[in-house]
Amino acid sequence: MSTDLVIAGAGPVGLAVAIHARLAGLRATVVERRRPPLDKPCGEGLMPIGVAELAALGVEIAPDRSAPFAGIRFVDGPMIAEGRFADGEGRGVRRTVLSEALLARAEALGVELRFGETVRSWERIAGGAVEIAIDDATCQAGLLVAADGLHSKLRMRAELDGAPARRVRNGMRCHFRVAAEAPFVEVHWADGVEAYVTPVARDEIGIALLWSGAATTYDDLLARIPRLARRVAGAERSSRVEGAARFERRVRRRHAPGLALVGDAAGYLDPLTGEGITLGLRCARALVGVVARNAPLAEYERAYRQLSRNYYRLTGLLLAVADHPWLRRRVVRALARSPELFDRFLAANAGQSPLRAIGAGGALRLAGGLVAGTPASSRRRRGML
Repeated sequence: MSTDLVIAGAGPVGLAVAIHARLAGLRATVVERRRPPLDKPCGEGLMPIGVAELAALGVEIAPDRSAPFAGIRFVDGPMIAEGRFADGEGRGVRRTVLSEALLARAEALGVELRFGETVRSWERIAGGAVEIAIDDATCQAGLLVAADGLHSKLRMRAELDGAPARRVRNGMRCHFRVAAEAPFVEVHWADGVEAYVTPVARDEIGIALLWSGAATTYDDLLARIPRLARRVAGAERSSRVEGAARFERRVRRRHAPGLALVGDAAGYLDPLTGEGITLGLRCARALVGVVARNAPLAEYERAYRQLSRNYYRLTGLLLAVADHPWLRRRVVRALARSPELFDRFLAANAGQSPLRAIGAGGALRLAGGLVAGTPASSRRRRGML
């Protein structure tokens, strides 16, 4: 058997690579060790650019199986700050629903889907092709794409792992039959834990809890955020608790001879900003563009670095804030006092504007807010409750 691309992993980004390949006239084979339905514990929020990327792929999700959101809301005790997207809206969607929609589109386009199988090894052969061992069979392809997640075995075998993680962060997620309080993804901050609350249907939310430190239980973490714990007390849990460990993954580069890394396999810092899937979808399109032009994979590396620049910078900033409760409280207070500044931060984080659009004046206002008290004027819609 021969094909243009073999994609190891049928997560959203792996399937996006396959769909883009078919739209570009390339043959694609997806190899996945699991069988549907495919799930993964994550925040499940798509930023506006991610929603647009899905539309460009021709992926359709029924409105009653997802929920829109207008921006991001930070909640720290009694303080609330809200930032709204500059253009369009985000979409919360259960990972299983997103997977189902992507699989349907891939099948309709003629992607070969091989579930319950595993890529065992690969090697470059004459002419620049790649011979790939899939369980007991082999096939030839122009490129092997590693979309096999944070703990990518293919990345490890290609010796592309970078420096060890600087911090160890873990997460757990569960769904509740509760309507969202407002059309926002909420980030609830508390000492030692953050909660990422995403509306995924008219009457359902997902709550992902992120923390550092010793192993604990979902309910113990949730209890550290009393406002949120009260909100879901007694509500039906519509999924079981699922966990993920050790998010940060540093990568030396995103390609090797005959191999390219996409999605979480290509490097990851933290899910705190909710940009993982959106970034992955954009990089999937960039990779297929490089392959379709028969360009060197170094072009994909450059595209990845450009597309991910804001993600790494702003996620790193928020992680530094999360590490220092006193600083976190002042940042949320400053953003509550200057909602238009939060809008600009959000536009940069969502890829809707460059980081420089925040401007020197915005940075100075934020710095001033870090040392200022909370004025009475901040007790409004985006301020104190």
